[in-house]
Amino acid sequence: MSESPGSQVPDVAVVRTRLRPGEVLELRVDDLAQGGAGVARHDGLVVFVEGGFPGEVVRGEVVRAKRDYANARVIEVLEPSDDRVAERCDHGGEACPGSPWQALRYERQLEHKQRQVDEALSRLGHLSGYVLEPIVPADDIWRYRNKLEYSFGPGGQLGFHARGQWERVLDTSDCVLASERNNEVRNLVRDWCAAEGLSAYDRRLGTGFLRNLVVREGRRTGDLQLRLVTGEGDFRAQELATAVRSRFPEATLLWTRTTARAEVSHGGETDVLAGSEWLEEELCGLGFRISPEAFFQTNTEMAERLYGLACEYAGLEGRERVFDLFCGIGTFSLVLSLRAAEVWGVDISEDAISDAIENARRNEIDNARFFAGDARRAIRPLAETASRPDLVVVDPPRAGLSQKVVRRILETSPRRIVYVSCNPTTLAPNAQQMTAAGYRLVKVRPVDMFPHTPHIECVALLERADAQR
Repeated sequence: MSESPGSQVPDVAVVRTRLRPGEVLELRVDDLAQGGAGVARHDGLVVFVEGGFPGEVVRGEVVRAKRDYANARVIEVLEPSDDRVAERCDHGGEACPGSPWQALRYERQLEHKQRQVDEALSRLGHLSGYVLEPIVPADDIWRYRNKLEYSFGPGGQLGFHARGQWERVLDTSDCVLASERNNEVRNLVRDWCAAEGLSAYDRRLGTGFLRNLVVREGRRTGDLQLRLVTGEGDFRAQELATAVRSRFPEATLLWTRTTARAEVSHGGETDVLAGSEWLEEELCGLGFRISPEAFFQTNTEMAERLYGLACEYAGLEGRERVFDLFCGIGTFSLVLSLRAAEVWGVDISEDAISDAIENARRNEIDNARFFAGDARRAIRPLAETASRPDLVVVDPPRAGLSQKVVRRILETSPRRIVYVSCNPTTLAPNAQQMTAAGYRLVKVRPVDMFPHTPHIECVALLERADAQR
């Protein structure tokens, strides 16, 4: 007698019990996913394990459970990997959002980043035939950041939100990604605010005063800029400025007031309490003015390696017209201008474009022009004004380029496209769209801008298939 479909033994995946937050599981980690979490399986279900590395057996607590996967955090390492090393964070590396891979041997970090770029391009972008060049390792793997953004906590803490626990602020005495000076000035501000009895902002209730402290440094110039972000209200601002300048006479102190409900450090009204509004820095032999909220690569030394690689891929001979989309304060545009006939930079931020224009003037560069505008709408009129580019350079945010922006770039039919990516999973579909339109992905090279994190920067070169060298 044959069985009816309803009487068949059901597939394990169908009857699998959904995990519940709070459950504790013993898991064997097999791999690292894009984004940095360990990958394990429990009864056929994929579990992404924060703090777990390949080859380890861990005890993990489920923090989120979906139908097809779950997220967990390590609460105990039962069998550590041979690649696990001692953490250097004084506030617990597994909870630290800034350096979640600090317990993984650096050589393994590089191997995983190299592999993840290749997997993103081949699996997500269905791309092949490109050369994946060896990852460029960081010159310094500790204390490399020129900018850190700290949050105030309800108990007088000043540090970072614990990963996955935004209500919890980890107090920081020595962040190993920040310079000694950065740590010292942060601790000074923390202690001064605590002595004043100033309350921390609670974004759930919308109450409290202190929100963030942003510390930026000019690694080459020695400049030091602090920007205190608060809610509405007042405090002894000039006394804080005096306390900071007595220890750090080179420091600039800015005060930003915002009414935004969410925890953000941009927007609002900013006053200069001491020093200059701008930070000064040098990169690739050029000088730059940086506005308080303008983007600047947070690893100065590796930014030079990144730009050098992008210039190599660009292959400029001195007679080309270049479009630099998402140009920011003009760092890459001005570097390219030394090798091109003309460079046209576009960015949506008017403040950044103002900086870019000033930076061109300061460096006595007259073949670079800058315009504020959304790339999606600016490319067509720019091509009409400047004529078609020989090279387009893009350095978009993590979300990558929209399909419309890619189409607008393709309309200009540049001979080469140099794509500087901070996210290989968005580079892949963008490159796929370009190759489908007649371009060839020639080569890609990762650059490790952010040791001890899963973030991956890379440079890709695409050439028009009919372009003749």
